[in-house]
Amino acid sequence: MSDGERLIEAAREAAKNAYAPYSGFSVGAALLMSDGSVIGGANFENASYGLSLCAETVATATASAAGRLAEIVAVGIVGGMREIGGVEPILPCGRCRQILNEAAQLGKRDLAIYCSGLTGGPIAEYRLSDLLPHAFGPANLGMA
Repeated sequence: MSDGERLIEAAREAAKNAYAPYSGFSVGAALLMSDGSVIGGANFENASYGLSLCAETVATATASAAGRLAEIVAVGIVGGMREIGGVEPILPCGRCRQILNEAAQLGKRDLAIYCSGLTGGPIAEYRLSDLLPHAFGPANLGMA
């Protein structure tokens, strides 16, 4: 099984734990760490919509809380309407691209991003640098 397939499978498992009572749109993310382990995350909505958290942000914060932010190598993301599924690849929003960029710059990596639908469909592969060209991050502050 390729890294992309493994991460998409883990992201689909994570999406089962999404708390999405308002939108019904479940998202799962899985981070491949440098040691081969995987950290998952699911979106977490809030009645005050602006306080909601994306799956990628939850997973990245979990990695950071474990002291492993710079160890992220690749990301798998799936999403779709819980009731009807989805097969179109879901890409990270702008905020999540920026959050993933923080980890990428700290780890001095151009992260592989694998995207798919909640219940199936093709796996699309991107590089973070293609999704967020000319990104601002720690390197711009002389920190990476």
